[in-house]
Amino acid sequence: MPRDKTVNHVKIMAAARNEFMEHGFDKASMRSIAERCSMTAAGIYRHCIDKEDLFDQIVSPAVERINKWIDAHVARYVDAVNQEEHMQWRDSEIDMMREVVYPNMEEYHLLLAKSKGSKYENFLHDLTEQSQNRLLSYIPILKSQGYAVWDIEPKELHLLLSAYTTAMFEPVVHNYSMEEALRCLKTVEAFFLPGWKHLMGF
Repeated sequence: MPRDKTVNHVKIMAAARNEFMEHGFDKASMRSIAERCSMTAAGIYRHCIDKEDLFDQIVSPAVERINKWIDAHVARYVDAVNQEEHMQWRDSEIDMMREVVYPNMEEYHLLLAKSKGSKYENFLHDLTEQSQNRLLSYIPILKSQGYAVWDIEPKELHLLLSAYTTAMFEPVVHNYSMEEALRCLKTVEAFFLPGWKHLMGF
């Protein structure tokens, strides 16, 4: 479904965002969204396929920003390996939260706390699985370069990544203020990053 910036489309997106924020995806009503923007249901369906598509149009840019940051993050480490540089701790998902997620707290709250019933309802679990797969492929490379990486089972790694990811995103789920979120992030950083560096042999 093409994205447009007509006046009606902007009105629909604003009304849908408010509806999803108030009721969540599962209980949101297309009829209510139409009433919110003073349009007919038929008018709404000129701008989306269904409720799922409407929600996707709102939250997919937030997902794309995370994916873009992670792709660049992975590329920086892979590039260092390919150039046989001495590996150093460069950045982490903590930086992603600080740079991408927390400045857009409302969008990510919608994605995480209001997505039940949509394809995004397991977003954090899926993000954890992706992180696990990337790390499992990266660990042998570090070991081949002589880094004292711990022998860690996939289940153990999943446990740690789940705790890490949940802790980072908890302020988003509960819609903390920016000040509260950054304070929590500082605590998460102090607690988790030394452990990750130790496990990875940095």
